[in-house]
Amino acid sequence: MKLTEQQVQFFEMFGFLAFPGLLSDRIEAITDEFEAVWEERGGGHHGREHDGVRRSCIVPFIDQSEYLSSLIDDPRILAIATGLLGEEFNYMGSDGNYYAGDTPWHSDGWHPVIRHIKIAFYLDPLTRDTGCLRVIPGSHRIGDRYADGLHAQIGKSQELWGVHGREVPAIALETQPGDLVCFNHNTKHAAFGGGSRRRMFTINLCQTYPEERLQELRDYISGAARFWIDRVYGEAMVRTAGPERMRRLRQVMENDSHLAELSRRARESMPEPSRG
Repeated sequence: MKLTEQQVQFFEMFGFLAFPGLLSDRIEAITDEFEAVWEERGGGHHGREHDGVRRSCIVPFIDQSEYLSSLIDDPRILAIATGLLGEEFNYMGSDGNYYAGDTPWHSDGWHPVIRHIKIAFYLDPLTRDTGCLRVIPGSHRIGDRYADGLHAQIGKSQELWGVHGREVPAIALETQPGDLVCFNHNTKHAAFGGGSRRRMFTINLCQTYPEERLQELRDYISGAARFWIDRVYGEAMVRTAGPERMRRLRQVMENDSHLAELSRRARESMPEPSRG
């Protein structure tokens, strides 16, 4: 598989891509492993059963499973990554989730130079009215008047525009298990109308950081302290890495040594690790 020039240009312009059925051949095993990780971790957030009211989150997620870690090596994932980020890119971790209720409009980052992308796996059928991902096309383009305006105002849609978040003009990316959705971290996205146990996990990737921007990478890694983790990657991800995967891990592994101390401080000040 290789992304077409049209797909790359679509992503550049609109900030997202959808891949219906791309991993349908693996979805049964993926779902089984997803559930096994949650069972091993107590069934919900921070070792407690998912309550159906608040989001439960595990970080890192695919790193907990040898099988899920292998998704990094799947030629279809690599095709998306290299098509959008170039041959050299970093695996930046993952999160596994049981979502509950609405997710308001937000970006996962606001990166002006280094491109970060998220590949999302939805394990339940989702429609616009039952919690599927919604995206605002073009909202990723920092420096654009429209995108910058959305970034500043999207959290006040009711006050400024007189509309609830679910009424903001957007594309609803309805999905079936086996579909993938990929979007730029800058892209504004949300979900509305979802139930109490929507299963979803992500793989986060980015362009390799040049030497002069390594402090930006370390600052980004620092944000993971809220999840109470000492290293960005889990043991299974590193232990089962071959030479090709290790290329995608090396830069982060060389720049996350400060994370353990930040996580220690976070444990002292937070009642539980972050839910997202």
